Amino acid sequence: MAVPKTGRFRSMLLASALLPQALLAGPGGLAGAPAAAGDVAQAVAALDGLEPLMASRATNPQMRVLLLDLPAIRVAGSSGLRLRDARGGELLRMPAGATLALRQAGGRIQAQPSAVTQGSPGALSLSELWLEPLPVSGGLASLQIENRRYRGRLQVRVEASKLRAINVIALETYLPSVVGSEMPASWPLEALRAQAVAARTYALRQRKPSAPFDLHATVTSQAYKGLEAETASTREAVRSTQGLVLMHGNSLINAVFHSSSGGSTENSGDLWSRQLPYLVSVPDYDDSSPVARWEKTLSPQLLAGAFAEIGGASRIDILSTTGSGRVRQARVIGPSGALVLTGAQLRSRLGLRSTLVRFEAAPFTFTPRALAGGTPLPVGIGSLLAPPPPRPLAPPSPVIIAVGRGFGHGVGMSQWGAYALAQQGRRFEQILQHYYRGVEVQPLRAGSGPLASGAVAGRGS
Repeated sequence: MAVPKTGRFRSMLLASALLPQALLAGPGGLAGAPAAAGDVAQAVAALDGLEPLMASRATNPQMRVLLLDLPAIRVAGSSGLRLRDARGGELLRMPAGATLALRQAGGRIQAQPSAVTQGSPGALSLSELWLEPLPVSGGLASLQIENRRYRGRLQVRVEASKLRAINVIALETYLPSVVGSEMPASWPLEALRAQAVAARTYALRQRKPSAPFDLHATVTSQAYKGLEAETASTREAVRSTQGLVLMHGNSLINAVFHSSSGGSTENSGDLWSRQLPYLVSVPDYDDSSPVARWEKTLSPQLLAGAFAEIGGASRIDILSTTGSGRVRQARVIGPSGALVLTGAQLRSRLGLRSTLVRFEAAPFTFTPRALAGGTPLPVGIGSLLAPPPPRPLAPPSPVIIAVGRGFGHGVGMSQWGAYALAQQGRRFEQILQHYYRGVEVQPLRAGSGPLASGAVAGRGS
């Protein structure tokens, strides 16, 4: 549905766009600086090209996404940069093509611009810095942070000995990149729509007003690779589901998802501390997934590093499994002892794709050593010339093979399963209600909630 471009509505959008986004982040955010007349005109022009549609701040809140934690960061703006301090005061402007080198020194941000058109030239030293792209006619401007481009604004703070770069961006503007980062943009639109609704619900559940940021840009939360991950199909998936979320009763659900379950998803209570009524084990349809079945050879070197405290591993015994067959507890036996680990701990140490796995010993083979020089003995005199039999060779260090299914924690929506269901003609609501049982797809209302307790951290991989 197109946004009506009435004068009143455009005025409301413009007023919203010119407010510093960090006002929503609390007293430590920007305090709002008056916009120049040229900025207003450019912002009006940019509003005509906004995609996806803008919504009210109540249903399209600002998200704070941690992008980087590095000692030094390089930033540029597609149309130039405006620098502000923590109180919202403008420090300087930089033209298109100029870059800003940031580093941490002495607990402060040292900012060195490559070029300046307005404001004081030279290096700056600050406790907090805000960066925003200068408005551009005909579309949304972007920031280039290291080798990726992002919409929205950037907050930079010092954290220990590093700079913490946080992207402050409206939810509906953030989501097209998440959908494209989490799913191939070429997948059926209904699968992309299901991903958009799940990602929107998950992001809203992760808002933490008292924390320095809400989400990571990795699968610790959900993948977010910036502007390059957006496509026409991911923007359409977000636009056509704008504001839709997953509710269980009066609460937003914890809409976790994963790549491929290996045939059956997992109960949340079998992996995390609480069984949520909508995160129950259901059949999956991920047979077409490239990771539906997999094997990994666990070399002696890998095992020695993973279980250094017991000198490696000669055997891994599964002690108990969940109802879906995932490892609940396992015993690792090594040269100098044994360990009992949870399935999640075992997966982390060995770098496994999932905990739906069993362990097998690799077949024992060896190649006899050749004689010195490699020259074969003449037929019939081998017994006369051959050296004495060597001492028996010690058996080689054991090699274990992990044989598994699926990729990820297995709870909630399976992305490859969503793909298969979309291929079968299922709508995004049907896909979501298969993986999240008993939920409703509803428009987000101001004050939706309360958020249910017992959230589990991370989209997971």
